Amino acid sequence: MAETEATGDSLGDATRSAGSVALEHQDGTAVLRVDGALDLALAPKLRQLAERAARLRPALLVIDLTGVTFLASAGMAELVRAHRGRVTSAPLRVVASGRITLRPLELTRLIDELAIYPSLPEALAT
Repeated sequence: MAETEATGDSLGDATRSAGSVALEHQDGTAVLRVDGALDLALAPKLRQLAERAARLRPALLVIDLTGVTFLASAGMAELVRAHRGRVTSAPLRVVASGRITLRPLELTRLIDELAIYPSLPEALAT
């Protein structure tokens, strides 16, 4: 469930016409769910919410790409930033399945660097 501020505004939703990023925080885990095209338009929202998630000091950070319809280099750059830049000290896990997300990660050899899981339940398992 996405957290909400006292005003009732969603704390972790960033919606664009091409896609959205939602931050869910529960049981010490922060999950960023990305839907739509993760491109130059949506990548800054992923960065913003990854930084917000880091301030929650989660034990685990998961970026769920199962709803992504297009993975551009800008989106992959944000995955690398979250991993290498260590936005948070928590381990980063990426959920990616299917040709749309896995193929670009394979071509750029990011599957060798990132912890990739085929489903959210597998990424959340210890």
